[in-house]
Amino acid sequence: MKNKKVALHWKILIGMFLGVVFAIICLKFSGGDVFIKNWVKPFGNIFINSLKLIAVPLILASLIKGVSDLKDISKLSKMGLKTIALYLLTTVLAVCIGLTAVNIFTPGKFIDKATQETLLKNYEKDAQSKIEMAAGQKSVGPLQALEDIVPSNIFKAVTDNGNMLQVIFFAIFFAIGMILIPQEKAQPIKNFFDGLNEVILKLIDLIMLAAPVGVFALIAGLIAESPSIALFKALGVYGFTVVVGLLIMILVYLLMVYLFTKKTPQFFLKGFAPAQLLAFSTSSSAATLPVTMERVEEHLGVDKEVSSFVLPIGATINMDGTSLYQAVAAVFIAQTFGMDLSFQAQLGIIATATLASIGSAAVPGAGMVMLVIVLSQAGIPEAGLALIFAIDRPLDMCRTTVNVTGDAAVAMIVANSEGLLKEPHQKNWDDGYKKQ
Repeated sequence: MKNKKVALHWKILIGMFLGVVFAIICLKFSGGDVFIKNWVKPFGNIFINSLKLIAVPLILASLIKGVSDLKDISKLSKMGLKTIALYLLTTVLAVCIGLTAVNIFTPGKFIDKATQETLLKNYEKDAQSKIEMAAGQKSVGPLQALEDIVPSNIFKAVTDNGNMLQVIFFAIFFAIGMILIPQEKAQPIKNFFDGLNEVILKLIDLIMLAAPVGVFALIAGLIAESPSIALFKALGVYGFTVVVGLLIMILVYLLMVYLFTKKTPQFFLKGFAPAQLLAFSTSSSAATLPVTMERVEEHLGVDKEVSSFVLPIGATINMDGTSLYQAVAAVFIAQTFGMDLSFQAQLGIIATATLASIGSAAVPGAGMVMLVIVLSQAGIPEAGLALIFAIDRPLDMCRTTVNVTGDAAVAMIVANSEGLLKEPHQKNWDDGYKKQ
């Protein structure tokens, strides 16, 4: 009887479950948290680092290949306008959903004074570091974000994963230059980046073999470092509000995909589940990008010409889950301080959260830094950031899942509008690797 291999997303789920169980058992013993921190969590960090390792080469290779394949500047601008418009639309929609949810559930009224003081005492130092990091960003001019897109040194830009937008700018600019010169002169460069792209995709296959182990270590580390259960209970309604908003946003994506591509929610979720689970466990859109591209191309039927252009941009500027969370968090903090935000103030949150999410780095915890700007714009005490620090990490996992789901949905819609959405062909992970 032939053995049926377990699909990747089931292996990841098993790894997550075992990580939780392992952490709970270890925490029953003295020094269990130290053991997890020193001997288990590092394997999770190694897994994340291996994905981040290939993030910049992947963006360079895939974008240069994707844009240079277009061979037509007018086609590039047409696809680019569609992509940016859809990303902005979904981001604004996400903020509106977040504001609606937080005004309905009003989680701030469930936080008692004692819990508030405990949180402020425990997390004031961490919150202050975020405030200091964002202080410089609040004082810059209105066009600073535009100025920061253009790197002064591309070699310096590619050494920092936080400079993804600069890398994307260079890759698109470089590829446009390839389109504008004679094809015979550009072909050797194109062959190089085509080959580099194939090598990076193969590295992704190899790294993903370790995904279940990496997820196990990440989840175990998270459980071991979590604050007390009492704090989670006190902030439960806030977390519930964020999760409800994020679930509604996923339903919006599924509806958009069905309306514009006629693909069913079952088709989308089945094909994209491994990327969603990896995003959940890593809390990083950038680290998940290689897997996002693989699933969208091989399992959702998006042509590489579209995915290599739309997805790297989405991993940088399309932070729907982050913007939704920022809206809920800002109003929640205001509620805990007894502030009643006006309609005008909440409109300001929509604009600021949208722009802040675009500028947010695709790495764990970046949304906390950008939240300070949202709080400042609405006149909400920045010290209130300490209130939500306790459960930011698990919510970060949830909103990153929404971020990458939005990227995939937009990629499918853009591909369909360009006539580049085809029937997918299963190639590797779902059925495992067959021995030759």
